[in-house]
Amino acid sequence: MTRKTRRLWLLVACVGCLGVATALTLNAFRSNIVFFMAPSQIKAHAPAADRTVRLGGMVVAGSLARQRDGETPVNSFAVTDGQAAVTVRYAGILPDLFREGQSVVALGSVQPDGVFKATEVLAKHDETYMPKEVAEALKRSGKWDPRFGKPPSASSWDTMTRADAKALPAQNPSTGNGS
Repeated sequence: MTRKTRRLWLLVACVGCLGVATALTLNAFRSNIVFFMAPSQIKAHAPAADRTVRLGGMVVAGSLARQRDGETPVNSFAVTDGQAAVTVRYAGILPDLFREGQSVVALGSVQPDGVFKATEVLAKHDETYMPKEVAEALKRSGKWDPRFGKPPSASSWDTMTRADAKALPAQNPSTGNGS
């Protein structure tokens, strides 16, 4: 075997090993990636029941129902992005900052009956925080334009449009009140 042939075989072996390593890495990432979905996306194209996703939106006012399964609290509430609402069922204690009409992100999967079974619920950490994905979903739906102040309450989403939001008095960011 000539020196040139040995280098060629070494190069082919290195490229093969790199390809195998890349394939194994991508396969590991695929099983651990969790995608964000808004309620309207879940209603339009529900992911497979075994696929874990993050659901983000606003908790619909008046939708929280609490029950007990033995010693475990079971909470049921609706999450909306202004276009569609998805019922979420969570077995466990909700975060202290969880409130109706506030933004929330739930980690879990969509069941065959269309209910989102959450394994974890994350609530906002202060009154001005909204997860980036939730804010983007609200902007896409036309239910909120951040240039015109805080997001509307979830109860007004069915009737409020972007034109209505523009008609609201503008908020001065430095003082927090009208300009």
